Amino acid sequence: MNKTNARMTGSIDCVFGHGKTEIILSPLYDNRFGAPGNFSIARCPTCDVLQTVPRPDAPTLNALYEHFYNFSGEETTYTAFREWLVDSALYKLWLAMDGDITFSGIKGTGRILDVGCNQGRGLAQFRKNGFDAEGQEPNPVAARAARARGFKVSGDDLENLNVEKPYQTIVLSNVLEHSLAPRDMLEKINQMLAPDGEVWISLPNADSALQNVFGGDWINWHVPFHITHFTGPHLRRLLAETGFDVFSFRNETPALWVAHSIIAKLYSRPGEPTRRLRRAWFVGAWMVLVRTFLFPTLWGLNRNWRGDCLVVRARKMAEPQ
Repeated sequence: MNKTNARMTGSIDCVFGHGKTEIILSPLYDNRFGAPGNFSIARCPTCDVLQTVPRPDAPTLNALYEHFYNFSGEETTYTAFREWLVDSALYKLWLAMDGDITFSGIKGTGRILDVGCNQGRGLAQFRKNGFDAEGQEPNPVAARAARARGFKVSGDDLENLNVEKPYQTIVLSNVLEHSLAPRDMLEKINQMLAPDGEVWISLPNADSALQNVFGGDWINWHVPFHITHFTGPHLRRLLAETGFDVFSFRNETPALWVAHSIIAKLYSRPGEPTRRLRRAWFVGAWMVLVRTFLFPTLWGLNRNWRGDCLVVRARKMAEPQ
């Protein structure tokens, strides 16, 4: 998988409205679920943000989620292991070494909304940490599973969500990069927050050195589901433009993400799901190997903002007097 030798004009406009994009990496395919199609990564020459080409429209993207992506109540060895791990003391120890990109270690109070809460694992942790946790999840099966845990979960899309009372915190854990309109999403979240409210965001770092190592097999291109690929400066700029003041920003590289990239590089095939990504023992073994042998390298990448994940907390700016 190689970068194109010459820049080519993309077939879509920039997601931020800055004109035509230029393809820099092609072709790519869905190396997780096997969704059909060939894709490219394009850069906007005006704002420099990377974007997936072609960009699915909303009905197409929703159909892809329904068929390939959505939680459907499955109980497998992988999902059972994941549930056990997240609730274990071992997981807390692992996060201390590996880096917490889910905000599960933050304690506090007040109303918190987890956008894209899936079946409610994050909500359970936020509740344990003292928050009054609620969720938003358009997948009805996952939303029902979260409600069965005792949580209030809206099935409305975020833009249609009716907020009776503002939230102190809104969480976008690996969500913003999926949005067809990330600026609109952040503006809506700003409106939903209390005057001193916070947004917590984690998402892949398009400036990661690992995307150069793995090329089109880098797991965090995640085409066609990841629409916009942010770097740290791009995300800071967008947050400032939508009324937020960043007060915490760090870079982490989860061993799980590196393990997934390795497995995708070795085993993915176009049009086929990479089933080894769902084998708990196989993924776990790669995670241990990554954390054991690559720790100094990953630490160095994080220190230089070249790791895989951006983890941000930003506060709503005060209204001008």
